[in-house]
Amino acid sequence: MRFLIRLKNENLEFKVPYNHLYYLQGLVYRRIQRINPELSLSLHRPKVPKLFTFSLFMTKERHRVNGNSKYFIGRKEAFFYFSTAVPEIAEAFIGGLLQEPEVKLWDEKFYVETVKALPEPVSFSGKIYSTLSPIAVTTMKIQFGKPRHYDLGPDEPEFYGNLKENLKQKYLLIYGKKSPEDFEIEVLNVKPKRFEVKPGIFQRAWHLVFRAYGDDELIRAGYLAGFGEKNSLGFGMVKVDGRRRNGRTSSIYRKLVH
Repeated sequence: MRFLIRLKNENLEFKVPYNHLYYLQGLVYRRIQRINPELSLSLHRPKVPKLFTFSLFMTKERHRVNGNSKYFIGRKEAFFYFSTAVPEIAEAFIGGLLQEPEVKLWDEKFYVETVKALPEPVSFSGKIYSTLSPIAVTTMKIQFGKPRHYDLGPDEPEFYGNLKENLKQKYLLIYGKKSPEDFEIEVLNVKPKRFEVKPGIFQRAWHLVFRAYGDDELIRAGYLAGFGEKNSLGFGMVKVDGRRRNGRTSSIYRKLVH
């Protein structure tokens, strides 16, 4: 299930902080809690994929503020996408939004104008995907004598192995059966990003354009619940990239991970 949520600000122009993911995460949890407190509580369990994700906050028009790297100015329409593999989560979040359409984000007030359900692709394997929010993949490494979280990049082989294992875990939770192994990703474009996900805590992640091959249901699990980790923080949402490309696409990294 996937939704496009359009918002209207009370002013024509409004501020949008670049580090806005935790504000959207707070909105998602508050609206779910409003409709289904028990579900909201269950979604706070640590180290379990939450099976939902959302995109970055987007605006119809935007411009930078000279000398300010903390926020940009949005203009006219604002919107973001929400996706989940669990109908109960969709029902609670969308129901909460419609029940209370006034939305306070950072220091701005928005109103939910429309919520539009979007159709799923008919098939998933062989398609090109681009990120609506960057993909985060991590591991543990010994640094200064202690195990510490390390953010992997697509130039590291472990990135692909961990991406696949995470996807298999989501498959098991969604379909209730052992995951197939057939999954391959071909990265066509990479752009690094770094977000402050909580005050003083940063996450390195990657905007990617990639082609995915393999089991349709396995790729669908990533399409609905997000690829990579920290999806409930707004990482890993992708869309089918329908842009036409002239000639053959060339890969930057090609990893066979099955």
